[in-house]
Amino acid sequence: MKRRSRMRYLAWAVLLLGLALAGQAVTADQGVSAKSVDNGSYEGHTLISVQSYGLDGRLVEVDENNEVVWEYAPENSRVFDAEQLENGNYLVAVTTKLKPKNCPQEQLQVAKGQCIEAKVIEMNPDTFEVVWQYSWHDEYITHHEVHDVDRLDNGNTAIVDMGNDRAFVVNQSGNITWEWHAENHVGNGTEFREKYGGPKNPGGEKDWTHMNDIDKLDNGNFQLSLRNFDTVIEVDPETKNITNVVGEPGNHSILHRQHNPYKLRGGTVLVADSENDRVVELNATTNEIVWEYGGKSLLHWPRDADRLPNGNTLIVDTFNNRVVEINPAGEVVWKYEGVMMPYTADRLSVPEEDHETVPGSELQSQESDTGTVESSLKQAEAYASFVFPGWVRLPELLTMLGMLVGVFALVGDGAVALLRD
Repeated sequence: MKRRSRMRYLAWAVLLLGLALAGQAVTADQGVSAKSVDNGSYEGHTLISVQSYGLDGRLVEVDENNEVVWEYAPENSRVFDAEQLENGNYLVAVTTKLKPKNCPQEQLQVAKGQCIEAKVIEMNPDTFEVVWQYSWHDEYITHHEVHDVDRLDNGNTAIVDMGNDRAFVVNQSGNITWEWHAENHVGNGTEFREKYGGPKNPGGEKDWTHMNDIDKLDNGNFQLSLRNFDTVIEVDPETKNITNVVGEPGNHSILHRQHNPYKLRGGTVLVADSENDRVVELNATTNEIVWEYGGKSLLHWPRDADRLPNGNTLIVDTFNNRVVEINPAGEVVWKYEGVMMPYTADRLSVPEEDHETVPGSELQSQESDTGTVESSLKQAEAYASFVFPGWVRLPELLTMLGMLVGVFALVGDGAVALLRD
């Protein structure tokens, strides 16, 4: 085929693919959808925090008819953990990206074009009034966000500070009453390091522990999730010593970069085992798997899981952009889809902390994985959401790839023609 004819066909192909992409954009389902099974889901509204792929995070409350009845959407922000307090207010972890003019100079040493404000706010949902706030500045919007907060019985607030690899407690006046630095307890020369190993501290602003969860347990200890260590640890607040470890650094058969562990009655921990694409319930003493649900055919990078009183499990299926509720048999009885990169979900009719429920030993485990090719495609689809609009999924990516190949072929043929002329 002559070059001119080939270039003409290529141009038509690129044009047609462009029209196809435009059609995909128009027909794409860009909204949220929900579905429930009669008498299947546990009663109550659902509070969903949305990190988002960009800076349009929000917090939404969905009623039993799957309608959004309340929404909080701070500007230039990502929203992480949220919980309803006994007084009805919402406690929310928010990270906001700021322009340099609004940043302290000491937080512009590495990334001079921006800094962040990590905030914990208590908000009256009826008036949107912020009745209490604690905040600090840091360098990056990625891996420096405040991921988790926990209001304690005495009114103080426990917080994890990912950017500085620390956990701490502040009182209502904003004074720090307790602080735990990972370097002193899992860094070089520590007993933990000698026994378990783990990634070394690279220093500076790099992501080391990725500490992403804190809970006050019934025994008075704090439970902390060290994501990059693949471990959930228990810390005595008096001595600051680590008294229990679930998982093992580098042993991904137990946990792999987990989120939001939740201690259940009976000595087990329910964990969103993110990189293993599953939710797993582990014996907190032996690391034995009591129950699991997942595999890439069912979940993709889950980051939160709550066991409900009737034995159902509420799961945030992050890279599938949805929240699902499964019954003890592993059947999906409720799902809320199209919410872009959700982080946590709470059923508001259930206490935030300890409550009666069904142990994993009485539930049916389920695992269903995909082939290597399909798994890679799903991963590419997820990563694309950080760059392209939410409606761009695998079919749209393939269309764009076809256009890109066509454009490169046109440019190549054009360059050869110019050189020969």
